[in-house]
Amino acid sequence: MNLEQSSGATPAAPLTFVGCGAGPVHPHAEHGSGGHATAPGPAPGPAAGARRKVMVGGRRIRTVDIHAHCSIPEALALVQAPVPGPQTLLFSKLEDRLQAMDEQGIDIAALSINPFWYGFDRDLAARVIELQNEKLADFCATHAERFVGFATVALQHPDLAVEQLVHGVRKLGLRGIAVGGSVEGEELAAEKFHPIWAKAEELGVLVFIHPQGTPELASRLGGNGALDNTIGNPLETTIALSHLIFEGTLDRFPGLKILAAHGGGYLPSYAARSDAVCDTFPNRVTRLQKRPTEYLKQLYYDTLVFTPEALRHLVAETGPDRIAMGTDYPYPWTSTTVDHILATPGLTDEDRVAMLGGTAAKLLGIGEEANP
Repeated sequence: MNLEQSSGATPAAPLTFVGCGAGPVHPHAEHGSGGHATAPGPAPGPAAGARRKVMVGGRRIRTVDIHAHCSIPEALALVQAPVPGPQTLLFSKLEDRLQAMDEQGIDIAALSINPFWYGFDRDLAARVIELQNEKLADFCATHAERFVGFATVALQHPDLAVEQLVHGVRKLGLRGIAVGGSVEGEELAAEKFHPIWAKAEELGVLVFIHPQGTPELASRLGGNGALDNTIGNPLETTIALSHLIFEGTLDRFPGLKILAAHGGGYLPSYAARSDAVCDTFPNRVTRLQKRPTEYLKQLYYDTLVFTPEALRHLVAETGPDRIAMGTDYPYPWTSTTVDHILATPGLTDEDRVAMLGGTAAKLLGIGEEANP
C-alpha cells in the first residue's frame, strides 16, 4: 500500500505494503490471573475505528508483530522491478494499514523487505540497500509508536553487508537484519558469511530469516497448490536451519539471535530425526557441542503455524520464550494471530504475554516508552 496521509497528500515516507486490506474484527478476551489460562470465549470486539486492546490476566499488554512485510517503491524502480506479491492484491493507504493493526490488536509491527538483490553486483546492491534502509528508517522514525524496521544487507558481498549492518543499526536505528534462507544457491552456514553473523552477534541484534523458496526444485513444485510457496518456503527454512546446526555455525556464534519465519519450517516437527542420525550414521556427522534438538532452544520462531495444536507443539519443542507473534502481513495468511495465541490451550498468562509481544520487544529493543 502506498503510505499516504489520510488527506491524500504526498506520502510521509515512500514505502509500500502490498496486500488486500484489513480482515474482520475478531473478539478480544481477558484471562484470569496466574496459572494456566483457559481458552478464551467470545467477547465484544472494538467499536468501529477503535483500537483493540488485548488483555491477559486482567492487564492491557503491548503486542508486537515480528513478521510483516513492506517494499520501497524507489528501490524497485531503480532496478525496474514490479511491486512483489500477487497481482490481484490491492493498494491502500497508511490509514488502512493502521486500521488492520487496530482491528487485529497489533500495537507495533516490525517491517522487513523480502530479498530480491542477491544477484546484483556490488555497486547496484549498495545503491538499492542504501535507499531501502534510509527510506525504511525515516518511515519508522516518523511512525515510531507503531513501526520498527529490519535493515537489509547484500549478503552476496559479505564485507559490504557488514558495513550495511553496522550503518543500519548504529546510524539509522533499525533493529536487526532480515535475510533470505539462502543466497544464490549458497547456504547461510557457508564460511564466507561468518563475518556477518559475527558482527550481528557483537551488536546483539536479531537476524530474521525469511525464505525465498527453493527454485532448484521448481520442476517438482509446479502445478496446482502454489507448492513453491506452500511447501517450498518452509522447506528452505528447514534446510537453512539444519545447515546452521550441523555445520557448527550456532556453535561458533552461540550469542547470535536468529528468528525463523513460519514457525521454523518443518524442523521443529521432525527434529528428533536430526538427533537419531547422529547415532545411526555417526561417521556422517561432525561432532557438535550438543544434540541437534538442543539447538532449537537457541533459536526463535514466529507463530505462523495456523492451528492451536501446531502452536502447542512448537512451544513443547522450543519453549514459549522462543516464540514471537507473526502475521506475514500483507499476505492474507491470517488476520487472527492474537486470537490464535489466546486460544491455544495449555499456555500460562506469562507464556501468552511473552508470545504476544514480550519476547519480540526484547529482541527488537522496543522500550517501555512504546507501551500503548
